[in-house]
Amino acid sequence: MAGAAIFDVDGTLTDTNHLHVVAWWEAFRQAGHTVPMPDIHRAVGLSSGDLIERLLGADRDRDQDPAISAAHKVLHATYFDRLPAFRGAGDLLRALAGRGWRVVLATSASGPELAALRRAVDADEAICATASSDDVEQGKPSAEPVELACRLADVGAGQAVFVGDTVWDMEAAGRAGVRTVAVLSGGIPRADLERAGAGAVYRDVADLLDRLDDSPFGPASA
Repeated sequence: MAGAAIFDVDGTLTDTNHLHVVAWWEAFRQAGHTVPMPDIHRAVGLSSGDLIERLLGADRDRDQDPAISAAHKVLHATYFDRLPAFRGAGDLLRALAGRGWRVVLATSASGPELAALRRAVDADEAICATASSDDVEQGKPSAEPVELACRLADVGAGQAVFVGDTVWDMEAAGRAGVRTVAVLSGGIPRADLERAGAGAVYRDVADLLDRLDDSPFGPASA
């Protein structure tokens, strides 16, 4: 076995970050808050509670949090039948599984949303396990989701590589002691990802697949 290939999903395997931005923007608007979309974009990838805290502050009316979170879920669910995977997403997972990597998803999605994302990627045969928000107490940038993914794959941190698109992904993997690969497909600048600890950066998963042999998943790095 080569090790564990751990993947974020939104913005990494699926082109869904901006759908989340629009859903969060409308959820905040319904609660009486005007939150700029660029600010929401940079917070995508955090858990719902952490995202609301980051955008509305610690002195907000916390009684609104459940309604805002629920509104985001309802709004985002309207896209579930047409969530788009990035080109090469499923092929990359299958290629890694074929090389002996244990593919694990580490995502803040759960339930029907996670099922819709997996349908979009269409590579269930290559995925050995999933660490979802239902399985952890703290989401990224906590190390907990990445550490759980390593346990599910039955590997140590040194045998794992994490692929994500946000600063929170890079920070979570770094705290878990796992090597990091960033993709730019989520819309976060390369410099921000590198400052957060990205060890290698690719345009998207198709670019990573094309350059797999020279990547942290290549023969020399396995």
